[in-house]
Parts: sequence; structure tokens; C-alpha cells
Amino acid sequence: MQSDTALFSRLCPAGKGGARTFAPVMLKRLKKLGITETSNPDNLSQEERSKFVRLDIDPETITWRRVMDVNDRFMRKITIGQSPTEKGMTRETGFDITVSSEIMAILALATSLPDMRERLGNMVVGNSRAGDPVTADDLGVGGALTVLMRDALAPTLLQTLEETPVLVHAGPFANIAHGNSSIVADQIGLKLVGPEGFVITEAGFGADIGMEKFMNIKCRYSGLKPDCAVIVATVRALKMHGGGPPVTAGKPLDQTYKSENVELVQKGCCNLAKHIQNAKKYGLPVVIAINKFATDTDAELQAIKSASKEAGAFDAVVCWHHARGGEGAVDLAKAVIAACEQPSHFQFLYPLDLSIKEKIEAIAKETYGAASVEYLPQAEKQIELYTKMGFAGLPICMAKTQYSFSADAAAKGAPSGFVLPIRDLRASVGAGFLVPFVGDMMMMPGLPTRPCFYEIDIDPITGRIVGLS
Repeated sequence: MQSDTALFSRLCPAGKGGARTFAPVMLKRLKKLGITETSNPDNLSQEERSKFVRLDIDPETITWRRVMDVNDRFMRKITIGQSPTEKGMTRETGFDITVSSEIMAILALATSLPDMRERLGNMVVGNSRAGDPVTADDLGVGGALTVLMRDALAPTLLQTLEETPVLVHAGPFANIAHGNSSIVADQIGLKLVGPEGFVITEAGFGADIGMEKFMNIKCRYSGLKPDCAVIVATVRALKMHGGGPPVTAGKPLDQTYKSENVELVQKGCCNLAKHIQNAKKYGLPVVIAINKFATDTDAELQAIKSASKEAGAFDAVVCWHHARGGEGAVDLAKAVIAACEQPSHFQFLYPLDLSIKEKIEAIAKETYGAASVEYLPQAEKQIELYTKMGFAGLPICMAKTQYSFSADAAAKGAPSGFVLPIRDLRASVGAGFLVPFVGDMMMMPGLPTRPCFYEIDIDPITGRIVGLS
């Protein structure tokens, strides 16, 4: 254990002539500690030096986790610091998948380079023993992080086969993060198309998570308001929600999804109707894009169109763009233009001044259809802590399965009246939201029994990769 004097000498080493200086990143910590001396470290009192050099992190409160872009379930929980050189500083931690990283979320929510710098520095990694949040800037790494991320702030410009520009940027999954492409990409797109143009931005996975987080998180930080919502539906998905057999990776698609079954489609439309009702709560017209597969029949497609209109959709359009390119989406484009010309009254689902529990329950009841919310002991502990630390005013980013409105991935259709279990919470203060963990939702997914790598190989003669098509 180093003394305060030794730590001070290493953090503020004497330069030429014996003068010491503060690194620019240290000034934020000095202000946080209420220390007004910022020009000469030697002028700090012994008490101020001690406060400055010791973060006094409580290891039990460290929430920052390493990330990797591989589904390795055995990395969910690990023990670190076992080398003798770490002098007994062992603790349990784990890995998350990269798309759940707070840095990924910040990349998608930052509106500028200064904003990204501020957000990265504000990330909370744990608490001191006194209960104060310890940030990336307290550790002195905020500036270096921004340098690493600087070039990533620029979106990648691609184009479709028909030369339509596409801005691809960021990758936070909606089931464990906020699930939207970046604000910067939207800003650039809007600037390029002008006031009369149209920008389509994606919110990933089901509308109960991707769209909800788009409205309540992304729109809050971007200041942008959508003119309409487009929800994508397929005959196959609605058959599954109507009671069709499970779809398993690596297994042939059941014949149910290849032959006509209008009744099954109609039963599954309760799921689509719930998504439409949710979208309308934000004061927007809703267009349903029905992606047509070759095996879909006109009767099945018409059933979806009828159910969509009955549920309050502005329009429902069959799309062939996968097979026909832009020509197959002309009717959808016309429907979106017409919807955007309708009056809209955009509104958030909840105000930020509600308590953490009230915001969670607004999402659980209004969006998912839950009757109530159950908070497990760890969740109760974290809610109390984050409220005490001043984070209760942040929006909510639920970590929840994308396969059901409930916590049970097998509960298809539009379940209601269930109890939504919240097992834990994590604060992503730099990104600007709180993350409740719903049920057994993991931040590091696992692979199925038969992963896709069974199909991937290489022709050793030609070097040609097979199995990726």
C-alpha cells in the first residue's frame, strides 16, 4: 500500500526545476472534491492531497465490466487479480458482449465530439467507500478514451445496389442496450436531404424495446421528433405468435411457415396490434411494412392488412424490396410520405421526474402489458443506491428478451396480466440511462446447441470460405 505522499509524487511528478502540474483531466476531479487550488499541486494541504490521490473504491460496488464480441457464456462470471503481483486484490467480475457496452451506447447517443468527451468522462465505474460515484475522469482515462473513439464518431457511408446512400453507425442491441443507430448519423442524413427530404432511422428488435427506447431515450438526447413510425411484420412471425411451432436455428423451417394458414396468422395479429397501440401512444401515425416471402399467400397478407387497420394503423403495405429492390418498396414509400403529412403530436411515455420504479412500471404496464412489477432484493438495493446518488432522473433502458412482451421468451402473442420481475439494475450514467435487468436476461449471450459454425469451413485447395451464404 503506497502512502499519500508516494501517490502524490507519482500522480503529480516534479518537472524541470522541480515544479509540479496537474494534468488537464485532474481539474474536473479537483472541482468535484471542492478543491479550489488548480495551478500548483504543492499548494494543496495534506488533507486535500489525501482526498485527491485516493479514490478509495469499494471493490464490492464496481459495476464496470470488460466486453468481448464473442458469445462465451463461461465469461459471464470470472475471478480476476489472482496473480501474486496483484497483492490479494482478487474479486469476482465478468464479461459482457460488446453491443451492451456503455461506450457503444455513448457512441450512438453522442451529438458531437465535445458531448462524447463529456459522456465518456462521466461513466461511473463504482463507488467510493463513502458512497460517492467514481467516474472515468476520476480515474484519469476520459481523455484517452475519447482519443481512441474519435474516428469512430464518423459514420460509415455505404450505398445500396440502386445507389441510395446509407449511413451505418453504432451497434447497441435493443435487448440489452438502447438498440438504435447513432444520433450523428441522423443529423448528417437530415442535413443532406434538406427540409423536404426523408430520413429513415432504425430501432432494432421488437417495437416493445427498440422503438420504446428510440422514443424515450434517443429522442430525448437528440431533440429530434419522428413524423411517423414504421413497424415491420411478416407472415412467418405472426404465425409463430399465433401458436406455430418454435423456429430453431440449424433445423429446417416447419411446413407451417411455408403453406397457407390464415387462421394462424389472424391469431398472431394480436402481437402486431399491441405494437401498433404502443406506437400510437407516442402521438404518431403508424405504417405497417409487410415483408412478403415467396411462400406467403394473398389471403395471409390481406389478413395482416385488415388486422393492422383495425388496430389503428394509418396504412399497411405489402413490400417486395428483398426480391425487387426499390421497385418493391414504392408503395411503402408512398404510404410513409402520406403518413408524415398527417398531424402528429409526439410525446414521451413518461416524464423524467418520476421515481425509478414509476418509470419502470410505466414501461412494464403501458408497453408490455404487465399487471405489476416484482423487484428482487438486489434490484431494491440498487434503486435505493442510485436514487441516493442522484441518478433517479435518468430515463430507463430495459434489458429484456426480444421474443416476448413478457420476461418469458416462450410467451408469444400479446400476454397480459403477468408480473414482470426486475432482478438487478445498472447505471450507465455517461450514456444517460439506468438499465433494469428483466428476469434472466443476460448481458453475455450463449450459443445454441448447434451454432452456425458447424456450417462454416474452408476449401483447403482453393482457399474459398463456405457456409457463410
